[in-house]
Amino acid sequence: MSTSQAKRMCQIIKLKPEAEAEYKTIHADVWPGVLAAIARANIIDYSIHYYSPLHLLIANFKYVGNDFQKDMTEMANDEETRRWWKLTDGMQESFVEGATGSGGDIPWWKVNILFSHIMIRS
Repeated sequence: MSTSQAKRMCQIIKLKPEAEAEYKTIHADVWPGVLAAIARANIIDYSIHYYSPLHLLIANFKYVGNDFQKDMTEMANDEETRRWWKLTDGMQESFVEGATGSGGDIPWWKVNILFSHIMIRS
């Protein structure tokens, strides 16, 4: 899939208020192996935004691969990514019923594929 056919994805999760400082600190210097796993999973233009009044983490990215489930499974099998998730999952509260952590059968982050967008013209 080319970037012109990329799917824009959005994820949301709650950050535990007491974890805000630590979460921001570790994300200021993401482990290189985690960044490499994200790239291998055909994810580009990835960012996480924090909405402090509601303690929401809102991630968005472009998926440019052709088999999302396969790429996510391969990323979940990456040892360094699993260690990163173990660290960050403890700072978060999932909105997905039954979720127990990143890389499980039930998604930890609430995921939406954005099929369309709103154009704002001035």
